[in-house]
Amino acid sequence: MTKAFKTKILHSGRKAALLAFCSTISLTGGSGVAFAQSDAATQAGGDVIIVSARRRNESLQDVPIAVSAFSADQLDKLGAVDLTDIEAITPNVTLETSRSTNTTLTAFIRGVGQQDPVSGFEAGVGIYIDDVYLNRPQAALLDIYDVERIEVLRGPQGTLYGRNTIGGAIKYVTRRLDDEPSAKLRLTGGSYSQFDAIGTFNLPLSTDSAIGELLLGGTVAYLRRNGFGDNLTNGLENYNKDLLAGRLALEWNPSSDISFRVTGDWTDDNSDPKQGHRLLPIAGFPVLDNVFDTRAGLNTPEQGVVAKGISGVTEWQVNDNFTLKNIIAYREDRTESPIDFDSLPLVDLDVPVIYENSQFSEEFQILYESDRLNGLIGFYYLDANALNVFDVVLDDLGAFLSLPGLNAFTSSDVDTSTWSIFGDFTYGLSDNLSVSFGGRYTEDDRTMDLLRQRYFTAGFTPAFGGPDRPPSVVDADINATAKFTDFSPRASISWEPSDEHTLYASYSQGFKGGSFDPRCGANAAPDLDGDGMTGATDVDDQIAFCRFEPENINTYEIGWKNNLFDGRFRSSLALFYSDYKDVQVPGSVGVDADMDGIAETFAGVTTNAAKATLYGLEFEGLATLAEDMIKPGDSLNYQFSLGYIKPEFDEFIGRTGANIADTIVVFQNTPKITAFNQLTYTKPKALFGHDGDFGIYTSASYRSLTHQFSYRIPALDQEQYALLNAGVYWTSADSGLKLSVHGTNLTDQQYIVAGYDFVTSVPELGNNPLGLSGVQTAFFGDPRRVMGTVEVQF
Repeated sequence: MTKAFKTKILHSGRKAALLAFCSTISLTGGSGVAFAQSDAATQAGGDVIIVSARRRNESLQDVPIAVSAFSADQLDKLGAVDLTDIEAITPNVTLETSRSTNTTLTAFIRGVGQQDPVSGFEAGVGIYIDDVYLNRPQAALLDIYDVERIEVLRGPQGTLYGRNTIGGAIKYVTRRLDDEPSAKLRLTGGSYSQFDAIGTFNLPLSTDSAIGELLLGGTVAYLRRNGFGDNLTNGLENYNKDLLAGRLALEWNPSSDISFRVTGDWTDDNSDPKQGHRLLPIAGFPVLDNVFDTRAGLNTPEQGVVAKGISGVTEWQVNDNFTLKNIIAYREDRTESPIDFDSLPLVDLDVPVIYENSQFSEEFQILYESDRLNGLIGFYYLDANALNVFDVVLDDLGAFLSLPGLNAFTSSDVDTSTWSIFGDFTYGLSDNLSVSFGGRYTEDDRTMDLLRQRYFTAGFTPAFGGPDRPPSVVDADINATAKFTDFSPRASISWEPSDEHTLYASYSQGFKGGSFDPRCGANAAPDLDGDGMTGATDVDDQIAFCRFEPENINTYEIGWKNNLFDGRFRSSLALFYSDYKDVQVPGSVGVDADMDGIAETFAGVTTNAAKATLYGLEFEGLATLAEDMIKPGDSLNYQFSLGYIKPEFDEFIGRTGANIADTIVVFQNTPKITAFNQLTYTKPKALFGHDGDFGIYTSASYRSLTHQFSYRIPALDQEQYALLNAGVYWTSADSGLKLSVHGTNLTDQQYIVAGYDFVTSVPELGNNPLGLSGVQTAFFGDPRRVMGTVEVQF
């Protein structure tokens, strides 16, 4: 392995020179805290783990950033299945499955994120696979397998990452290959007939010094589970899982200074459509007892998600000071989904949809390392396309209005071409005092082709198998372009008064580009340019009406990281204050075109109407409470995290022109308090004639009141709740055998993670009810589950 593929361990804070592979290190826990149950003795010895949060190897304790890192070993011992499981153990973070989806991710960090998955809206939290940015949220809810570690960086990271990371970044780092042949089989069975099979291999094709190391490795994962509920209308399962995925990597290291890595991945998700639980009864359809059951009648198109990508990484250590790195990647995905908003067999707000995304990215970095000065300069380019096509079928409403049918068709085709230059450097003023400066310049070019049509006839449009026919009304037919530029700086100062303490203060600015609302009813635009023509005849008014501007955030942070009592207690405390400006607030509202009090369709309304202040704290830690208390080698460890955030809108100009910041609007997907506590007991234990380590744990996570939208909806807003988990595990010291049993949500708590609301009328936000049935549906987190895993390494 080359130097770029190695990780340093610093003993007791001294810049010593021990090197070890990342895959042999347990890397878990919070902002500068390494959490590992099975390695309690090692952790107590004072070793500090290195991560690449700033694109270079640094001790977590030394990095002036709020970052949490979780190793494959720790994730295994927690029974983590996918990225949403990171939410419970990381403060001020929301990671949820988007409504009506199986693999689309909704991500918020410190109140900043994006809930709407349609084209035209950029993510507020950057998701990266091996440093490749995922431009769209579809297929971004990654299952956890073949992973080396997952890092969560809180706060703007624009000077380190080439794309939008205004709220933070989540780095999914896959397992690296090594020069020893190996194979691994992991089988999991559990509640709801869960059966997961994951096979991994590592094959050195050559270790000849003449041509260098040539390594091949990969993983195939089959993940299956019955539904938590049923669709009582069409017999499909609801909340089931049927997924086949894999990764393949080829590495060539011709010398100790040069490496090439090509990685490919694919995901084929054939799970049934996830439909919502109605919260309101109507005649003949009472509210169902099981919150995971549904009566949704729509099943066009057939649910399916296919995602795939390929990337190439080249690293060249030119000398002791300079390293060059290039990352080139292409990704694409396609999702077809029948979204039945009303969750009834009625044709009242049925939305068949196709999401089709592709992206090409290129990133080049120059990394510099010396005794005093360390940093990087990078160039990033992204060329991406996002196409969304969907119907909004309201045939029952059409019949009520004496129409043969009613359907609103939308095709939104958004191209993004963006480039940026970024850099970040740290200079050591002395052995214990350093300063960091960075900046990022971005140019975003956005183009949208938008077509919105209404049909006063029954059935689907041709895009979903309906007959070819002319539209009754055209609500939008525009081609719009815009350019957005920004410079975002960052600065920090870090002081280490001793090996056990690091204090820092930082300032960072984040930027998320503007765009066009992909559901905009452009022809309804008012006379915005004052030329006497309205949107129906003035293209300039249409484009201005659909456009929204970038949003920006300025974040100030102070932190303290410590390693006390010979490593028996480690913690990290971060306090932050953010000034959030021009907040993008997307929404969908019912449109009452004929002013009869009944909305016939809905349109997108996105504004930069808000300014906000967010402040809070994050406190994480690990304490070794006892060692050798029952038998030699055992330990009792306590892991904790606490997040508090106070999000406040300073200004929010509603549709009526009034400031509704103090009366109506709230922050969505941002509970004020998040907490996690885990108690773990480990001891040496021999099984099947093999020495090993045995562990047992119990954990509790807590989240306070969470709003699903930017206004209060008592039926959908999730009140405070706590989840209780527990598990046992055993790892062989010499045979490659691992056994574990995990129980999650043991009290079977019912909690809402997403929903739809087309009932609440909020004139200040432009909201009008839509549909006849009263559309208010909810999606829930997983019920109680128990699963057991056997892993064998060959």
